[in-house]
This record gives sequence, structure tokens and C-alpha cells, in this order.
Amino acid sequence: QVQPVESGGGLVQAGGSLRLSCAARGSIFSFDTMAWYRQAPGKQRELVAAISSGESTYYANSVKGRFTISRDNAKNTVYLQMNSLKPEDTAIYYCAAGGAYSSDYEPDYWGQGTQVTVSS
Repeated sequence: QVQPVESGGGLVQAGGSLRLSCAARGSIFSFDTMAWYRQAPGKQRELVAAISSGESTYYANSVKGRFTISRDNAKNTVYLQMNSLKPEDTAIYYCAAGGAYSSDYEPDYWGQGTQVTVSS
């Protein structure tokens, strides 16, 4: 059973930075796509950033220029560096793995989520 496990969430002031990590444990294969989603209270889950095995990347418009996604294929690990954080970035951030890198991306596996809170 593959289980993405997130770490690195927490409380930060506006303008600060956090780095999220996610290790997709239980698989001996490298995933084509790894991604980060987030869900704020009362809102739908949204795709924040995704990265393919060839390191093509996608970013939601709301985070472009502030967030950077990267991965270590050998470790099935994906990172999300979040800079210039804003209160509206407050959400539960979920790691996702598997699935084809496409405009209709659908993950195969989900993490449990990690809380990110940005205070004003």
C-alpha cells in the first residue's frame, strides 16, 4: 500500500516561508507525477503545483512566483517551498502521487494532509 506522508506544515507570519516535504512510502517505482493540493475552510480542494518525472511543472496562478515544487525521484519525495506567504494561503496541504501528468491530472494516492496557517 502506497502512502504519501507529508511534513513541514505549521504556523508562520505573513511574508514568511515554509517548506513542505512528502515521501511516497511503499512503492518501489517512481511516480510519473507528484503534486500538492490544498483545501481552505469552506472551499474546494485545489491543485497548487505538480511536477512530472521529467520535471515539467504546473503552478496555480495564485502561487506563481512564490511557490516552488521540486522532487527527488530516487526517494519518491516531493517538496514545496513556499515563500512570501499570505493569509489566504492558509489551508490543509495534501500531497498526491501517481497518475499521468496532464491537464486532467487525477492522483492515484493521497496523503493525510498537513496544516499551514499564515497569520496576518
